Amino acid sequence: MLRPMLPFLALAAFATVLPAAEPPAWATKDLKAGIIGTDTSHVPAFTGLFHKHPEWRVKVVAAFKGGSPDVPSSASRVDKFAQQIHETYGVDIVPTIEALLAKVDVVLIESVDGRPHLAQARPVLKAGKPCFIDKPFTASLADARAIVRLARETGTPFFSCSCSRFQPEIQALCADAGVGKVTKVQGSAPFNVEPHHPDLFWYGIHGVEALYTVMGPGCVSVTRTTEGNLDVTTGRWKDGRVGVFRGVKKGDYKPVVTVWGTEGTVETKKGFSYNGLVQTMAEFFHTRKAPIDPAETLEIIEFMTAAQLSKERGAEVRLEELRENM
Repeated sequence: MLRPMLPFLALAAFATVLPAAEPPAWATKDLKAGIIGTDTSHVPAFTGLFHKHPEWRVKVVAAFKGGSPDVPSSASRVDKFAQQIHETYGVDIVPTIEALLAKVDVVLIESVDGRPHLAQARPVLKAGKPCFIDKPFTASLADARAIVRLARETGTPFFSCSCSRFQPEIQALCADAGVGKVTKVQGSAPFNVEPHHPDLFWYGIHGVEALYTVMGPGCVSVTRTTEGNLDVTTGRWKDGRVGVFRGVKKGDYKPVVTVWGTEGTVETKKGFSYNGLVQTMAEFFHTRKAPIDPAETLEIIEFMTAAQLSKERGAEVRLEELRENM
């Protein structure tokens, strides 16, 4: 069983669009976007892609720096990237989230640290502004549930994911992997961790997101093991399929996705591009229709949380256990 490809991604070669391209049907008006958190390279990359594609009619006009002093990759980059988007794209750097919300229609929460995401999302969702929350979605399952609940209560759409979800070669596997009935899918990523987050939340999310893109939700339990240079989390799906996250501590982690079936095996060949994610983001901002069900995003967080528990216990962990403790 493979999940269907999202309709608006059926166009996805995600080829470079010429600057003079006509706006797509969903780009109905000009939107001003704001960024919360300038401590990731995604900030200039995403801002640049919106700038490169004026036909999407989304322009980043303001940013709040944020930053986490106790995360080196945040503290060392937050000012640099803020300065870069200000000087290159004329983005206004504002002192507060409230000041940002007064200037924009839609928001990207880009803080590289997942811990402040709930506090940062709260005023955005209460203001009714569609919001993309970059990985890691949060630093805990409790915070993830709180954001989903707040979005539901305020009626404000959001989505969160890794850029791996919208890689065209991964999306292509959703329609037909060409291996007959799928029995197993593996997503791989570098195994880099950050001490303030559960292990898989930091870089593991790229492989877990790729796994879920092809498999869809339905995981029942996970077991995590270490095999030399590999950190492996194996999930059992309710329909009998097996989903594996393969974290590579050193060396090449590719292929990002491998699919096994009754008639063969296939794997992805290419690297990463941000085009698919940013185009999807632009469409979401216009339509206010989230491309990912929040329930699936929550299950991904449950999968990674259960993997952490499995490591600590040395045993299988059922996702139902996490839901019983809500």
